Amino acid sequence: MATVILVRHARSTANTAGLLAGRTPGVELDETGREQAARTGARLAAVPLVAVVSSPLERCRQTAQAVLDHQTAALRVEEDLTECDYGDWQGGALAELAKEDLWSVVQRQPSAVVFPGGESLVAMHARAVRAIRRVDAAVEAEHGPAAVWAAVTHGDLVKAVLADALGLHLDLFQRLHADPASASIVRYTPTQPHVLAVNTHAGDLSWLRAAPEGAQVGGGVGPAVSAPAS
Repeated sequence: MATVILVRHARSTANTAGLLAGRTPGVELDETGREQAARTGARLAAVPLVAVVSSPLERCRQTAQAVLDHQTAALRVEEDLTECDYGDWQGGALAELAKEDLWSVVQRQPSAVVFPGGESLVAMHARAVRAIRRVDAAVEAEHGPAAVWAAVTHGDLVKAVLADALGLHLDLFQRLHADPASASIVRYTPTQPHVLAVNTHAGDLSWLRAAPEGAQVGGGVGPAVSAPAS
């Protein structure tokens, strides 16, 4: 199947303030975030993207636009890529939330977490993976298996998709990192996903233009130009 570049939105005003933004409207990128988004957009310019799909929240749409500034694709908004519904925790200060008993469960056993008045992490994980796989299949059907597209979403959703692609239980997804404006890469195949990069901030991506290869016994030779980790 096709290849998706998972982009976490760049730094937002809520990140700067130490708040759990959740689905709060009006949370936008701060000055540093705009610079981060511009760098990510310039980096992804080396890859002709057939689609850029974004969470509906402003900070993701702004990051997606920075990517689109270097592409000919149009923006598509995907509701299932929106942030987790943190319920009563939404808008709370992270320093205060960290004192709650539920905080340690979020870190150690995410599969048991249901945010008060909000969504469970199991439900978030399921919808994120379902959305990415659904869009990826549609992209391949329209553009072929060599197609590359970008999904601009939120940190927990990026980690959930990566955990699924790596075959990790949800309880291990907190071991993964998705920094603001980072890019992670997953190539889906008929047999299994291949995780090509995690949480990268720099490095040439032009190797993604090459047609994908299937899995090989003993491993393949890799791209002509390696994609360095961040």
